[in-house]
Amino acid sequence: MAQYRSALPQMENELFLTDGGIETTLVFHEGIALPDFAAFVLLNYPDGQAALRKYYRAYCDIASHYGTGLILESATWRANPDWANHLGFTPQGLAEINRQAIVLLEELRAEVESGRTPVVISGCIGPRGDGYVPDKAMDAHQAERYHSEQVGIFADTAADMVTAITMNYVDEALGIALAAREAGMPVAISFTVETDGNLPTGQRLCDAIEQVDAETVGYPAYFMINCAHPSHFAHVLEAGAPWVSRIHGLRANASRKSHAELNEATTLDSGDPEELASLYAQLRQCLPNLNVMGGCCGTDHRHIEQIAKVCKPLFRAVL
Repeated sequence: MAQYRSALPQMENELFLTDGGIETTLVFHEGIALPDFAAFVLLNYPDGQAALRKYYRAYCDIASHYGTGLILESATWRANPDWANHLGFTPQGLAEINRQAIVLLEELRAEVESGRTPVVISGCIGPRGDGYVPDKAMDAHQAERYHSEQVGIFADTAADMVTAITMNYVDEALGIALAAREAGMPVAISFTVETDGNLPTGQRLCDAIEQVDAETVGYPAYFMINCAHPSHFAHVLEAGAPWVSRIHGLRANASRKSHAELNEATTLDSGDPEELASLYAQLRQCLPNLNVMGGCCGTDHRHIEQIAKVCKPLFRAVL
């Protein structure tokens, strides 16, 4: 059953780690083929489940070692109807795979959770279309209808919350927030930005966050930024601005490449874990509520361990 749905512990401003780039880790480091970059297909067979457990346990170990909280994000970024249909899943099979993803995280939570390491389970929701390009664009109500089934499935599991990751236009993010509100699920909204700090549509990050808040009466628990290097967005963060205080999470790329460059790359750019950790620490100066820290494309447990090492001293000790 859900443990923290009524009171997310990461809202208390202690450090919570989450994972890195699950798909790039599995493909480039583990040599596992992921059709359509869909990690959820691994839940269909024992070896795949073992690979996912191995992946998550690396982050469990880091959180336990440093005494931080941990958010376990389900491997369901692609587990929505369009992508699943392309991969041959029936609606019933898709529903079951979303449930299985949460069950796996429940088992991991039972292994690692302690007073020093509270573990939040999040149902991951990805974009209907491409992660970088706002294709298959919907208005907010269409997006609410499209994503409501996956949100509803998570609401019937032990998931404590849902997180919309790599949102590249505001209407889809808004639709997911509305679906979460209808289901009574806490939700975090994570936008991706281009090298100019704006969404791929050209909308400013501040305007996207303010629009979602205005049209949902501030329903999201918090906002995040993912799949962009800190140098791509640090210059748009306005110290002291109310919208900036709504950003609690960051899952950055270690690579400085643009989305277009990453799409064309044939090798993995893992950047520098120590440099990335240093940039996270610097961002705490203009993001006072930044306390959910993970990674995105190209990052792995090495990056998250460096982030824990550098950023844990910035938070008060957990008793």
